[in-house]
Amino acid sequence: MTVFNDADDARGSDRNDQDVTGIAIIGMSGRFPGAPSVEALWDLVCEGRDAFLKLRPDEIEDAFTDEERAAANYVPARPQLPDVDMFDAEFFGMFPREAAVTDPQHRVFLEVCWEALERAGYDPHRYPGLVGVFAGASMPTYLINNVLGERAKVEEFTSNYQIGCFQQIVGSVTDVLATRIAYKFNLRGPAIAIQSACSTSLLAVSQACQNLLTYSCDMALAGGVSITIPQRRGYIYQEGGMVSPDGVCRPFDEQAAGTVFGSGAGIVLLKRLEDALRDGDRIFAVIRGYGINNDGSDKIGFTAPSVEGQADAISSALANAGVDPSTIGYVECHGTATPLGDPIEFGGLRSAFAEAGDKRQLCALGSVKGNVGHLDAAAGVSGLIKTALALYHAKIPGMANYQRPNPRINLDDSPFYIPASTTDWPATEGPRRAGVSSFGVGGTNVHLVLEQAPASQGNVDDVARGPHILPLSARNEAALAAMRANLRDHLQANPALPLSQVAHTLQTGRRAFSHRTAIAANDIEQAIERLGSERVASGVATERPPIAFMFPARARNMSAWARHSTAANRNSPAGLTGARSCSGHL
Repeated sequence: MTVFNDADDARGSDRNDQDVTGIAIIGMSGRFPGAPSVEALWDLVCEGRDAFLKLRPDEIEDAFTDEERAAANYVPARPQLPDVDMFDAEFFGMFPREAAVTDPQHRVFLEVCWEALERAGYDPHRYPGLVGVFAGASMPTYLINNVLGERAKVEEFTSNYQIGCFQQIVGSVTDVLATRIAYKFNLRGPAIAIQSACSTSLLAVSQACQNLLTYSCDMALAGGVSITIPQRRGYIYQEGGMVSPDGVCRPFDEQAAGTVFGSGAGIVLLKRLEDALRDGDRIFAVIRGYGINNDGSDKIGFTAPSVEGQADAISSALANAGVDPSTIGYVECHGTATPLGDPIEFGGLRSAFAEAGDKRQLCALGSVKGNVGHLDAAAGVSGLIKTALALYHAKIPGMANYQRPNPRINLDDSPFYIPASTTDWPATEGPRRAGVSSFGVGGTNVHLVLEQAPASQGNVDDVARGPHILPLSARNEAALAAMRANLRDHLQANPALPLSQVAHTLQTGRRAFSHRTAIAANDIEQAIERLGSERVASGVATERPPIAFMFPARARNMSAWARHSTAANRNSPAGLTGARSCSGHL
């Protein structure tokens, strides 16, 4: 399926013989502190900005006392994810009460999964293959603080949750995150909840890859979400602990003293590379291999990291991908900025890259935690999205909040360097390659090896003659008007888009809802003009009512038929009007 996108000259290898095995990333979506989309995240990274803000006293919603907040080690900082209280329940076919008791993690994850499918140009209801879901979330604090609330409800939950509180908790438990997506989107592939603390979302991606390679599904949504309620709260700093003393995360820097936890969500849509090339999908990057293991007990404590465990996971991924470590130009690190974690992670990288020899300045290191903080269950997929965009745009991203290396990290005697700003990624003899690490509390380590997408085999020139029909549909008139404005703005920002591909995506890669409009245009300029016109006609589509055949019969039989016909109409999912239960957006 061809999707409309900007043709980036930097993406795609010059080698037409590049291996077509692997897993293609064909869609991405996310919500991050300071960045409401993957494009905004990339801008944040490229500009070296971060989302760390101190909270004013009148903004704080935590349970600390005034005395505790006045203490020197109280840090009133946490990266915020705005609008988590906003949700279009009607769009996803949910009643207001159901939406109210559904965790914001589930609600935001519904939004980003829908967006990832739309961005890739796929309507799951029309896609003939199996689509899987692999995902995880953080602790359901919304359930604890907002849904249950009172002590009596907590006791009822713990003693009789299967009966008394099931309707209240089913919208919050992490077990149903993946199956909720499958139910709402009619996805029939494997729907599996993944949980491994900080490495949850990257582990979900690896399991999605495994299921694709074994043909358990044909596409897969994989990622994670972490939104803790309330968001506007501080924390208590302890020297040598996990959190930062000043509310700023500085991975691998000499001033690194702890991480900063925040809220966010990320999802990638995956497909076997050969299938993605065949279908003309936009490919951001290719997953060539992955390694997964656990530290076991050979470390100083349950929450402590392990050099050997991390090194083995990275080495396994390189072996699985069949690539030489000297061909890796960038590694997105776990990068918690803790005094213990960063040196151990660097030691694991050095061990895994030992075969690279004595080369220096070979591989750049980075961590998105310097921009948005530690997103817990969404941390790994956030780093994956950043790295996929780095390969797509051929840029080496700089490390935010980095000045000088941690004194316990010897960069000079290693193949690594840490760029302070974003630079061009020079062309290499083969395709550009990168690694992504995510290490969970308890020792589940995951590493992925990524590669730039093969060169496009198709011609992006808009050779098809117009006029082209651009259809739009939504659940209501307000949403439809917003879609028109969104499409117009998108075309204005990307005037080089092939209009025939835009039309194809809108016709085949979008769900058709009840409120509809369409324009016909010969080129982008005409499409922009007509989308902005107030004379565009719209209407409400209705499905045909069921057909009944009537035959002469006695009154008793006619009465029975009438009762049966009425019941059939009443129980029909579409009812008499055929109005759909969801709306669409661009």
